[in-house]
Amino acid sequence: MLLAVTTNYQPQDFLPIIVQFGLAVAFVAFAMITSHLLGPRRKSVVKDEAFECGIESVGNARTPISVKYFLTAILFVLFDVEVIFMYPWAVNFRALGSDGFIEMVVFLALLLAGFGYVIKKGILRWNEA
Repeated sequence: MLLAVTTNYQPQDFLPIIVQFGLAVAFVAFAMITSHLLGPRRKSVVKDEAFECGIESVGNARTPISVKYFLTAILFVLFDVEVIFMYPWAVNFRALGSDGFIEMVVFLALLLAGFGYVIKKGILRWNEA
């Protein structure tokens, strides 16, 4: 059982966070405005051309992309977020005791079952059409 600590935060307790956030926003705004006002303005055909990763833009931008690319990206985000849930568990491992360990084993079993399903469906196989 976790110990619950009750604290009554007052609005002035958040003042340092608000001040730091305000200073960060002010610095970013100052840097952007200063660089815009003081920076050089050299326009040319080459500088105004669309640039993407050093590859010349050729053809239509509306070319279809394989759905496997999107499935891989979605699976990466899904499994990445599930791994993020393990960090608080690892931090509180001793406080959770054996119940927390069993719950994490169940969570990992479900995670691996989902990963097994993905592999069985062949979503991560790029060579097949």
